[in-house]
Amino acid sequence: MANKTLVIIPAYNEAATIEEVVRSAIVYADVSVTDDASKDETPVILKKLQKEFGTRLNVIRHEKNTHIPQGIQDGMKYAVEKKYDWVITMDAGLSHDAAYLKEFIQFPNCDLVIGSRTSTVNVPLYRKFISWLAAKVMNYCLSNGVFNLFGNNLRDCTSGYRRYSKLMFEKIASYPLESVAFDFHMEALSIVSKNSGSIKELPIKYVFSNSSFNRKVLKLAIQFAKKLLLRKWKLTPEYP
Repeated sequence: MANKTLVIIPAYNEAATIEEVVRSAIVYADVSVTDDASKDETPVILKKLQKEFGTRLNVIRHEKNTHIPQGIQDGMKYAVEKKYDWVITMDAGLSHDAAYLKEFIQFPNCDLVIGSRTSTVNVPLYRKFISWLAAKVMNYCLSNGVFNLFGNNLRDCTSGYRRYSKLMFEKIASYPLESVAFDFHMEALSIVSKNSGSIKELPIKYVFSNSSFNRKVLKLAIQFAKKLLLRKWKLTPEYP
């Protein structure tokens, strides 16, 4: 596999962790951080790191907060422009261990590799249940046929630690996204599936940290899953 990989990190008010995350990730690949209108010291830290790492660290600054979808999509647009072969998305917190980047990079050729959270630390029970339920729903939504309940039988459909092939991140980069928050990971998975992309999972350890997951985010995820179900049952037209 060609080793021209870009790690995309959306960041919002991540002054406490962003330097450690960038330093850990850049050991393995080039990095693009989308600073999503941070109000803390995140921009200052990134400017300092840019001086140190030069072209290996790209920083995209949003003047208005757009959340995860636009942050990752803008990183993917940069990857298209600079002709990267793969992109890996990861959190700006410390929930994703950068050491797994080596495994993502060396993983056999496929369109989407999902970092499946088989081992977790400090994850509340309700979060585990939501992730489990989301996987069941997404597997059904993306399966072929109304009576195929299991589809690809993916264990983790909402993990944000992922590797995308060039074919797929190019599609996502130009896609008119519907998602507004963490539902992006569901939408990106549906785009890969709709385009007959191959999907595999890589077991990872996930450490629960300060999360912006809340009732509003959960509601958005439920709404997106409902859209997929209605399209599967032919009750609403395909999108876009």
